[in-house]
Amino acid sequence: MAYPDKFEGFQAPSKENWLDFQKGSWEPRPFGDYDVDIKIEACGVCASDKHTIDGDWGDCPYPLAVGHEVVGKVLKVGSKVSLVEVGQRVGVGAQVYSCLECRQCKNDNETYCTKQIDAYGAPYLDTGFTTQGGYSSHTRIHEYWVYPIPENVSSPDAAPMLCAGITMYSPLKRLGAGPGKKVGIVGIGGLGHYGVMFAKAMGAEVWAISRSRSKEADAKKMGADGFLATSEKGWNEPHKMTFDIIINTANSFDGFELSEYLSLLDIHGKWNSVGLPGGDGITVRNQDFLANGCYIGSSHLGSRKEMLEMLQMVSEKGISSWVEEIPISKEGLQEAMNKLAKSSVRYRSCMVGFDKAFGA
Repeated sequence: MAYPDKFEGFQAPSKENWLDFQKGSWEPRPFGDYDVDIKIEACGVCASDKHTIDGDWGDCPYPLAVGHEVVGKVLKVGSKVSLVEVGQRVGVGAQVYSCLECRQCKNDNETYCTKQIDAYGAPYLDTGFTTQGGYSSHTRIHEYWVYPIPENVSSPDAAPMLCAGITMYSPLKRLGAGPGKKVGIVGIGGLGHYGVMFAKAMGAEVWAISRSRSKEADAKKMGADGFLATSEKGWNEPHKMTFDIIINTANSFDGFELSEYLSLLDIHGKWNSVGLPGGDGITVRNQDFLANGCYIGSSHLGSRKEMLEMLQMVSEKGISSWVEEIPISKEGLQEAMNKLAKSSVRYRSCMVGFDKAFGA
């Protein structure tokens, strides 16, 4: 299988014109012994993509192709690659490198490595190259961060799981979601819908928590055992101190009363936030978690071990993403970004049609 000397992609040209995606090309970094070249066929759309290129999270190196939920076919492998083969369908998530030598890396915590490199907008070691993301024709990735995709999981289904899915699977697994546990998922969106489906697949009692009941029917179809609408007076009263785990995916803290949510947790229950809204965040007071001694924390993606576990669970239990497919183009990406801004996607967008955009 042939591949070009340069990769192509739809890049945001500047902060001022971040929606004016332009097709550009770049020379990939030098090919290494552990590298894998992938021809992309699908890429999920994450709120992180928008926050990066619209300047919400600060400066980034333009022109930049974002996208970090990639699925495609392996075209070439380095001489020391042993984890994947040419022709195999694989996925790549939001992290593309860690040192693999530090304490964190050796304990299946490589997403917390101090030398970790993001899928886009990051200097790649000392090569002089900046990573470009998955709204592109191809990508070049170290084999450790490349994951075989099960045959019975479609590419558009699998792609969003490589960031949104693993972001939910890892804390659910680490915090012990399973039979006998009551789990709450705050925010039923691109992240939260995986939280509901995964927690249910793990055997937990699952409650969806949202501002209104507009998504209640969907949440029940995903497997939620119950639904709480935080706009309703006294919404938390019947469930105080009954939850073991709550995963917060909220993309806005407007009107967010943290103390009301924390009151749901049982003694030493766990609150884990994975959403990354812009703005100044929320105020945390010690009094808010004193009454039940609950713990507040966060998590970042998930290890290779957890990624493979998640994909196996999805394959075995027949879990499907609630995904909207959009052909990749300037207009397609603008549509996806506008849906993110309006929170109108149900519940994750995935760019497809890469052969048409970049050639077979």
